[in-house]
Amino acid sequence: MDFATARRMMVDGQVRVSDVTNPDLLAAMLEVPRERFVPAAKAEIAYLDRDIAVGEQAGRPRCLLKPLVLAKLLQAADVQSGDAVLDVACATGYSSAVIAHLAGAVVALDEDSSLVRRAGDALKGLGAANVTVVQGPLADGWSARAPYDVILINGMSEVAPKELFRQLKDRGRLVGVFGEGIAAKAMLYLSLAGEVSGRTLFDAAAPLLPGFSKPEAFVF
Repeated sequence: MDFATARRMMVDGQVRVSDVTNPDLLAAMLEVPRERFVPAAKAEIAYLDRDIAVGEQAGRPRCLLKPLVLAKLLQAADVQSGDAVLDVACATGYSSAVIAHLAGAVVALDEDSSLVRRAGDALKGLGAANVTVVQGPLADGWSARAPYDVILINGMSEVAPKELFRQLKDRGRLVGVFGEGIAAKAMLYLSLAGEVSGRTLFDAAAPLLPGFSKPEAFVF
């Protein structure tokens, strides 16, 4: 399969046409070989407009986000060349590889040991020297390297990620998908003078991440 052509078709046919105009982001998505971050048996579908399962955790699929959803979240986050970025639920590391082209330093966080290992191998293979892969609970973030200019949540959260909000710098941005099921929305949160406010970006769907579920309601 001609992966370079598939990659360009993904960018031109899915991303550019949906108002993603950041030239550095488009260049990064043209550069990073997405097929290296999926199981070998799924390489031929690496560039389709879909979430791609790369593992399973606590009975839930762990996925790479649809290219368009990832691109629109990163464009909204406005990642700058000197930014420190926390990539929450990095899975096999594709999103971290893209961010590495945009930011100064990236912390790629996952709690699944097999995904952490795969992300480390894939990112090392691409020479992404400004990415540090770490393992820990997703909802806890990575306070050792906080605060961050940008935090990306690679999936859906049903709850406000309060610990992640605390790890934002002043004027720091957090992006992700929030809500439940088909009613979920992509959101951008801004931390300003210790207060966090959010706004809706677009309708989106994404797999629910471990540690981000709404607590079960008590029933009498």
